[in-house]
Amino acid sequence: MANMPHTTMTSDKPADNAKNSYFGSLAALTSLFFIWGFITSLNDILIPHLKAVFTLNYAQAMLIQFCFFTAYFVVSMPSGYLVERIGFKGGIITGLSIAGLGCLFFYPAAGRHSYPLFLAAFFVLASGITLLQVAANPYVTILGRPETASSRLTMTQAFNSLGTTIAPYFGALFILSAAVKTADEIKLLSAGELSAYQAAQAAVVQNPYLGLAAVLFLIAGIFAAIKLPEVKAADPHVQQVADGAVHKSAWHYRHLVLGAVGIFVYVGAEVSIGSFLVNYLAQPAISGLAEHEAAKYVSLYWGGAMVGRFVGAIVMRNIRPGKVLAFNALAASVLVVASMAGSGPVAMWAILAVGLCNSVMFPTLFSLAVNGLGKNTGQGSGILCAAIVGGAIVPVVQGLLADRFGIQPAFFIPVLCYLYIVYYGWKGHRFVS
Repeated sequence: MANMPHTTMTSDKPADNAKNSYFGSLAALTSLFFIWGFITSLNDILIPHLKAVFTLNYAQAMLIQFCFFTAYFVVSMPSGYLVERIGFKGGIITGLSIAGLGCLFFYPAAGRHSYPLFLAAFFVLASGITLLQVAANPYVTILGRPETASSRLTMTQAFNSLGTTIAPYFGALFILSAAVKTADEIKLLSAGELSAYQAAQAAVVQNPYLGLAAVLFLIAGIFAAIKLPEVKAADPHVQQVADGAVHKSAWHYRHLVLGAVGIFVYVGAEVSIGSFLVNYLAQPAISGLAEHEAAKYVSLYWGGAMVGRFVGAIVMRNIRPGKVLAFNALAASVLVVASMAGSGPVAMWAILAVGLCNSVMFPTLFSLAVNGLGKNTGQGSGILCAAIVGGAIVPVVQGLLADRFGIQPAFFIPVLCYLYIVYYGWKGHRFVS
């Protein structure tokens, strides 16, 4: 029978002061979850905007997510080792600074009207967010009792969902509100009109990301000034899991490896659905909404995740996280199938309701996977964040299917992803006794 491991990390704070210290630290960390959720969700708005501006097909437009989430694969493992050297606080400050630079790169990309430069900017921005996640996610699981780690990470992730909920509405007002001309209309413009049009489209993207850069640098300065609790591995050499096995590498933990696959398919499914929502809801057979109106409904998709995370944080204090994870994944797969088979309001609201099911998946997958890693927590976090590359690969695969068969049948890909998560929540996360 599987056993839950004991806590693997210790704090330098005295026990009577730990609770208050952790509360203040967790409160500060919620700002990080909010800001990277906001930035990541803005991709869903930039995809239809840049698709129209550069006259891209679906697969080409999904290169935005490919470059953004490929950064997780490239940067996560080095970030894990970096965090082990400079600590969680140093990783957070560095991650915020790199993300700020990435936002600044949007200015020349828009000014030059260059899609490759946009893709490079997405990669740099995501590299900073990757380091931020590698540092912040395990730090949250450590600051408190191990048996409430899933609940605690779910609660902080709820503020991540608050950011993803607000961002689409923000993007609809400041990005998609600007009318984009078709390729035929652009051909009819004179040289002067074309220059003015491109400058207007550039400003639509430049100003919001300059503001985001300023916010990221400000938060980095705040974290440099505040004091956070220091944590360290309970054993400086190796860590023992519940089944008595001793490991020197996170790769030896079966539940971590299976959890990494779970993160891969979960992020892939969530990002695929979010990336296609604006174009999907604009389909005549679904709702026929204008893009700037459809973008506002994307907020409902991410808002469902926010509500679900607040509820899930409470539920998982009484119900095993694995069971909650399996139930939500099964419900998500059923809703996607319903949207594929339906039309009109049924298809529309079914796909939007998937956001509610997504709510607890990432924090629960993450906390179950890093449970019991001890000294290898930094490496394990890097592996899990590398698995977020699913957000780069799965949307492109779905984009290729959408170009060939249509958007609606292409949602078969997320269904497969959710079915794997059902397995991990029901059985795959358990330790081998």
